[in-house]
Amino acid sequence: MKKLTTLLLSGVLLFGAAACSDNAKTSADAPDSTEQAAKSPEADATKETKEDGQSPTRRKQLNSDIRAREERNNVTGGDAKKDDNDLASEVRSKLEANIPNGQLVVEAEKDTVTVSGTVPNQDQLKKIEPLAKEIKGVGTVNVKATVAPPKPKS
Repeated sequence: MKKLTTLLLSGVLLFGAAACSDNAKTSADAPDSTEQAAKSPEADATKETKEDGQSPTRRKQLNSDIRAREERNNVTGGDAKKDDNDLASEVRSKLEANIPNGQLVVEAEKDTVTVSGTVPNQDQLKKIEPLAKEIKGVGTVNVKATVAPPKPKS
């Protein structure tokens, strides 16, 4: 029994360590930091991301996760002060659910959130700040994202 417990615990720890990263990104092609220059995404990648992100199941799942976090914070009183990584993750989830074909990086420090990367059009760029402010704990939103329509297939 001890060996099984040790094996399960080490597996969970290994998985947790592998899943951790410094930046919350809305897609694998998003820049690695808010300081990196934004590049236009490939047309195929944008189409696939959009289809995945706009599926009703995915949007329900992301919005449900956000609601669950906020309900948990309300019950535990944790909404007064959030960890920077938690805040960045919640904002990233909100943006991913509502701007599915964006390639965005979200960083948070105290109550200030910085969003950079690219979105395909001006309407989606305008959505970033109001969507981010819907998350409890977000005070200021710095939008460094740019509009970069997908590159046509070469």
